[in-house]
Amino acid sequence: MADKPTMHPATASSPVRPAKAPTAQKSIANTNVWSTRVLVTIALLCAISVLLTFVEFPLLPGVAWLSYDASFMPAMVCGFAYGPAAGLACGVISVVAHGILFADFTGALMNFLVVIGYVLPAALVYKRIHNFKGAVIGLALGVVVAVAMAVLGNLLVTPAWLGVPLDAVVAMIVPILIPFNLLKGILNSVLTLVVYKAISNLITPKKDQVKGL
Repeated sequence: MADKPTMHPATASSPVRPAKAPTAQKSIANTNVWSTRVLVTIALLCAISVLLTFVEFPLLPGVAWLSYDASFMPAMVCGFAYGPAAGLACGVISVVAHGILFADFTGALMNFLVVIGYVLPAALVYKRIHNFKGAVIGLALGVVVAVAMAVLGNLLVTPAWLGVPLDAVVAMIVPILIPFNLLKGILNSVLTLVVYKAISNLITPKKDQVKGL
């Protein structure tokens, strides 16, 4: 009969070693708020917003110095798709880029105030009421706040940097500033509803979509 294989005493007495625990590097989850896809989409919307600043035209007869462009629309689409922070980032980047490209720092400062007043309230409302009704309510609120910010910006910035007398600015509020900014906000809001509805399936993966606009 063949001898049974013997085991070295040190091997026989050694306990079974447990499997290695996963390293800290492997166990840490990705905590980035925005994925690479989202960041690329936000960058694309920022670029579109900057390009739209070059396409402008007057809205009110006889007021050629106030021109409309649709550059706030991509920022609002971004805010609806990815939240208020993303919308503000897109809008602010567009405003700063426009101010640098056109050397219009006074206009950039006023647009900075207006884009905050327009995008932030609308995106916050839509984030809370994520449907068509919430979008309309948010946009309406955004237009009202944006008009107020535009008037405030003209009262503070125009006399200080452009040398226009305060009385002259006050005289323009009702006949010029309010109608222009109101019309501008309405146009941007209509464009936002149309564009966001059309491209929402492209910029937001189906698995991340929720029932809404």
